[in-house]
Amino acid sequence: MPGAQYKTKKGRDVAMATLPIVVLGDPVLRKKSKRITNINDESIQKLIDDMIETMRANSGVGLAAPQVGKSLRLAVIEIPGEEVITLINPEIVKKSGEKEVVEGCLSIPGYRGVIKRATSVVAKGRDRYGKEIRIKGEGLLAQALQHEIDHLNGILYIDHLESEDKLFKIEEAGEVAES
Repeated sequence: MPGAQYKTKKGRDVAMATLPIVVLGDPVLRKKSKRITNINDESIQKLIDDMIETMRANSGVGLAAPQVGKSLRLAVIEIPGEEVITLINPEIVKKSGEKEVVEGCLSIPGYRGVIKRATSVVAKGRDRYGKEIRIKGEGLLAQALQHEIDHLNGILYIDHLESEDKLFKIEEAGEVAES
């Protein structure tokens, strides 16, 4: 909801903002992001809220901090019908299975690619309050966890393409473009 507000720990109202998405070619997308040491910092909490608003405004399933120009180990994921997951300093600790999936990225607009992802993953990290969490994901959640954690390591889904013919241009409405 654009223009939403949230209260800081000190009780101040702060407006959430939609942030610009950086696109392929920006060097921040290729850097390994820095660990967050002070999770309770108000700037980190505001960034989390702004990332959630940005993800929703762009109809994304997930968003990593490098995609908004911040080289920090932070990602948000929202599977349709589920609560938002905030991941701070996440890592994948277990993967199993493999499946070809069609994947896109807000930082590579207008394209989709067919890549292989694990069908089930376990990730660990911290939530927005600093609590340690472990998330077991299957299906779309497994795919989103891998995609967003890849971003934090400077890896894009196009790096997983087996060949260029697995990448295709799409139209605005999400349909494959005619060549």
